Amino acid sequence: MDPKDTFQTICLSSLSKVFADEAPQEAPYKQASALRGEHFAFQIAFTSNQLLKNIGVEVNSTLGLPFTIRAVGLVPSEMPCYANHDQHVLRTTPGLYPDPLYPLEDSTVTALPGQWRSVWIHVELDSSVLAGTYNVQVGFLSPQGEKLSEEVLELTVLAATLPKQKLIHTEWFHTDCLATHYNIPVFSEEHWSRIGQFLETAVKHGINMILTPIFTPPLDTVVGGERPTVQLIDVSVDDGKIDGSTTYAFGFTKLERWVALCQDKGVEYFEFSHLFTQWGAKHTPKIVACISGVEQRIFGWETDAAGEDYAHFLGQLIPELDRVIHRLGIASCSYFHVSDEPTQANLDTYKKASDLVQKLLPSNYPIIDALTEISFYEQGIVQKPIPSNDHIEPFLKAGVPDLWTYYCCVQYKEVSNRFFNMPSARNRIIGLQLYKFGIQGFLHWGYNFYYSQYSIQQLDPFKVTDALHTFPSGDSFVVYPGEAGPIESIRLEVFHEALQDLRALQLLETRIGKERTVALLEEGLSEPLTFSVYPRSTEWMLEVRERINQAIAVNS
Repeated sequence: MDPKDTFQTICLSSLSKVFADEAPQEAPYKQASALRGEHFAFQIAFTSNQLLKNIGVEVNSTLGLPFTIRAVGLVPSEMPCYANHDQHVLRTTPGLYPDPLYPLEDSTVTALPGQWRSVWIHVELDSSVLAGTYNVQVGFLSPQGEKLSEEVLELTVLAATLPKQKLIHTEWFHTDCLATHYNIPVFSEEHWSRIGQFLETAVKHGINMILTPIFTPPLDTVVGGERPTVQLIDVSVDDGKIDGSTTYAFGFTKLERWVALCQDKGVEYFEFSHLFTQWGAKHTPKIVACISGVEQRIFGWETDAAGEDYAHFLGQLIPELDRVIHRLGIASCSYFHVSDEPTQANLDTYKKASDLVQKLLPSNYPIIDALTEISFYEQGIVQKPIPSNDHIEPFLKAGVPDLWTYYCCVQYKEVSNRFFNMPSARNRIIGLQLYKFGIQGFLHWGYNFYYSQYSIQQLDPFKVTDALHTFPSGDSFVVYPGEAGPIESIRLEVFHEALQDLRALQLLETRIGKERTVALLEEGLSEPLTFSVYPRSTEWMLEVRERINQAIAVNS
């Protein structure tokens, strides 16, 4: 049988998820527009009735820029969602889901009989591109060079340039996970090199704030357990006595190297890791010190967070850290945390911790924490609250200034999120929501969390994608640890597209104002856009971005 008779292709947008066992449902994607300075991507799905190996893939375009071709890989999901999920999902069954974007070895793919796969085509439109319409041809060739199929996308590049990102965006960077996955000593030269690789990928995708582990972050750790030590601040004690009279000495060499590396990779903001344990601030982070030449833990789960000893320690640390931050020139872009996700049940312990930090920390530093209850803000306990996107409405009604938002595994009903089983449009809608409500920052906890829940067990994220049957697949990381460095995911790329949508809307606002921009965004909708009310279709998401682009072109 002639391979040309069995091999099929379809041009699809970046918002399609191509499953091996299902023909793509979206309409073919033939035309698109983008701004200068934008990363633009689309896919070509392919299938065959027979096994075809070593199919060459090539991109030719009048655009004159290099295109990256990656294979959309499949990874297992044993737990795609919780039992009481909503209906805005693609499927709920365990199986193989499209997510990692693998570099295309030898520029070839394999078509497996009766299965669908796709390739991800990506181009960075720099500011030197001339405005105009260009054809992008993607050809598939047999090993003998015979053309099996060709798809053509018409891409219009507008004269306008995407403005710089204003949103502060952090995806928590788990330094210890890199050390354990690659089996390398913490803060060895190889570890620093891996940190640099993963920072570079983060910044490239709009992550401009980095969780900085001044002490091992007390996040997702089982009570009484500990994560590998990734402490950037050296602590030493002369006499070994830890109490309210101990004199501490601090070393900041590793922190200085961290800041220099981050800045070299383009990081703009630093969030210093939490000064108290997660879910209530009852204890302290694990802190190790050199005592008479021996490294020992001096604070941790055994330490009462409200005790005199830790307050005495912070009283010495924070003034010195403040001086270092100013010397490094990052005082205006540094943020602090007290404890992650406090609730009404632990209001008292959180308040004591917050009061201590606010007393010791100079007032110029914002203190930010993820939470769901507005009472923490109303009582002045949290300076800059970060409510989840399913609890943000009271904060919006109260007019909380410079509001941030976040989501994690719990935000799986109605609101935007990015699990494996969710449509990519549900991931991307967040950009429009951030714009309409003037959100200043976005936080997510899992850039590269490769452990089970509570950091009990190291996992291979290529095999276990749900933190060992705990979080729906797609919650705990957005990059995979490849041998040569980070491997990006569909979810990371699509979230970056959401940030580009936000920037495009901000550009349009400079030309027609906020009111008219929001009106254009909501044109034809039966209800105003909110964090839980929004069109669910891929087609609408693509159409609204085209509408934004055309408005920019008309009002240039």
